[in-house]
Amino acid sequence: MLKTIAIVIVVAIGGLLVYAAAKPDTFRIERSTLIQAPPEKIFPLITDFHAMQKWSAWEKVDPAMQRTYSGAASGVGAVYEWKGNKDIGSGRMEIKEAVPSSRVVLQMDFIEPFPARNTGEFTLAPEGDGATRVTNAMYGPSPFISKLMTTFFSMEKMVGPKFEESLAELKATAER
Repeated sequence: MLKTIAIVIVVAIGGLLVYAAAKPDTFRIERSTLIQAPPEKIFPLITDFHAMQKWSAWEKVDPAMQRTYSGAASGVGAVYEWKGNKDIGSGRMEIKEAVPSSRVVLQMDFIEPFPARNTGEFTLAPEGDGATRVTNAMYGPSPFISKLMTTFFSMEKMVGPKFEESLAELKATAER
């Protein structure tokens, strides 16, 4: 009986590992919203990390987190580092590309709770009568440990709602 239970456990663990290994090698999480403001009004809110405190949902997770700004004041070369509680962890973002009023690309280095290097991207597309479609995406590699973790936890469900909340706040800020 014990031998049968051990075999079942080994087969189940093996199946789980094979399932995780078969997951995609990359991930992408994306949300968008329509903001009733021109791209020129929204772009500075994204390229200035100081302005991010007005609209980023991540800023509310730990209001006492330590923030450090360095590099350029805004745009390419601007750096934002944070260290917070267990819910926000620590990491660093740097603006790597900023195409005026249309695209911002961030290198995102997470240190805690899990090390990862991902890319963040905002695209701003004029739409209709002075409105702008703003899309926020994060993408990057999915190493085996990430694949295994996402077997139990959905990155989409953890990060997606924060993207939606951030975009709603960005919308409210830009439309004021």
